Amino acid sequence: MKFCGLDLAHPIINGSGTYDAIAARRVFGDALLDEFPFSAFVSKTITLRPRAGNPPPRLFETASGMLNSIGLPNKGVEGYLREDLPQLAELPVPLITNVMGATAEELVEVVDAVGDRDEIAAIELNVSCPNVETGLDIGAVPGELERVVAAVRPRTAKPLIVKLTPNTADVALTAVAAENAGADAVSLINTLRGMAAHPAGDGPWLGARTGGLSGPAIRPVALAQVAAVASAVSIPVVGMGGVATGKHAMDLFGVGASLVAVGTENFRDPQAGHRVARELQGLQNPCKNANHRQPA
Repeated sequence: MKFCGLDLAHPIINGSGTYDAIAARRVFGDALLDEFPFSAFVSKTITLRPRAGNPPPRLFETASGMLNSIGLPNKGVEGYLREDLPQLAELPVPLITNVMGATAEELVEVVDAVGDRDEIAAIELNVSCPNVETGLDIGAVPGELERVVAAVRPRTAKPLIVKLTPNTADVALTAVAAENAGADAVSLINTLRGMAAHPAGDGPWLGARTGGLSGPAIRPVALAQVAAVASAVSIPVVGMGGVATGKHAMDLFGVGASLVAVGTENFRDPQAGHRVARELQGLQNPCKNANHRQPA
């Protein structure tokens, strides 16, 4: 199948930050390359400068999901290009690099650094970072998002996917803003903001107080938001949020997704991508929306 000009073997990819391909290869060896679970690999989020991440505790298991406040630890764009990219380039699937910045200017710098690397097939913009001036997610305000994407778009000829924040009044409006500014696709949903009480009753459990809720609990929200976005834009939509089975993926295709990403389920089952793809094959017309409004 085709997605933004990329040739993919099937319509299942990973959600950014939910599968460490470099660590997995250390465990499984080169056998991972023969049985890689996704048709494209999305890197964890890369920022301009290195980040240590949030203070612990960073995880909290909920009744039907997980809260995380990992805080996007990474080596920064220079460390990514020097240390991680050569290893990720050996994967047998297209590489999508996820990038983030607190301002449009930071995002431009990161995209400038990665935008012409042949090893990278596409770029995903994580716009769920709080703006340093407003305190709101960059992607939460359509006008602000349009300005950010418009600033980044001329810096690379690679396909540009905008990962929308669900923490906004109208996600469809932000998707339209991304499309108007030149995005080739959008992806959603990212985690929902949540908090866990300390088991001892002494304030929040997570070191950063709040975190991102993922897993089965957010599946109904994902369906509603993907449906709203797919109805509002003409570019492909990558749907995600609580996907653990082929049926869950089928539900997202049914409301207009072009690709489906598996996230939290990867922590439980490292081969979840393969399994979901196989289960899709057993369902009637699993990819009937796989080319939803693809550009010619």
